[in-house]
Amino acid sequence: MAQYANIVRRALGQLGGHGGVRGFLVQLLRVNDVKTGALVGVDKYGNKYFEDNKNYFFGRHRWVIYTKEMNGKNTMWEVDGSMVPSEWHRWLHCMTDDPPTTHPPEPKKFLAEVHQFNVSGSSQQYVPFPTTSKKIHEWVPPKAGAQ
Repeated sequence: MAQYANIVRRALGQLGGHGGVRGFLVQLLRVNDVKTGALVGVDKYGNKYFEDNKNYFFGRHRWVIYTKEMNGKNTMWEVDGSMVPSEWHRWLHCMTDDPPTTHPPEPKKFLAEVHQFNVSGSSQQYVPFPTTSKKIHEWVPPKAGAQ
């Protein structure tokens, strides 16, 4: 009987932790995962970072709930892993045990001040200019009547 009480307690905790049934369903549809845990911090874009070492195993015990708008772009249904800034990436992937809220990282000159989205696969992706000549040239069919 205690097992069932524990299941009901965790289910109610899930619903309450996400703001009721509507918040629970929105979170489930956005990232296909619903978890509750202790809020560790919020980055400058509004992403919230959580941790729960008791109920989840290592590697799944830290997670992020993404913001709904970032850099003026609506990200409600377009969640991307590149929305996590570098200082939180270290903590999220267990490279350090200290979150940037308690131990801020030292500034690096190569890190951007404003976080950029990953634009791979879009029309804004970076395509380098080729500096070498082609090894294989495409075949151009002869024009009709030019014999």
